[in-house]
Amino acid sequence: MASRTHEPEPLLTPAEVASMFRVDPKTVTRWAKAGRLSAIRTLGGHRRYRESEVRALLQGDIPQQRQGE
Repeated sequence: MASRTHEPEPLLTPAEVASMFRVDPKTVTRWAKAGRLSAIRTLGGHRRYRESEVRALLQGDIPQQRQGE
């Protein structure tokens, strides 16, 4: 019986992140380019975002550079 000690962290698409913040997916891409959110690139070149980081940003645990974007 093998037990997993390390589950991969869920990754979110720009559209999923955008819906959580109620912004356009392009805004999420701009946040990543500005360093407000770290993006992981898939083999196909698409951006994905760590769910834990997105939720922390949503809860205000990570300071944002600019409010109200």
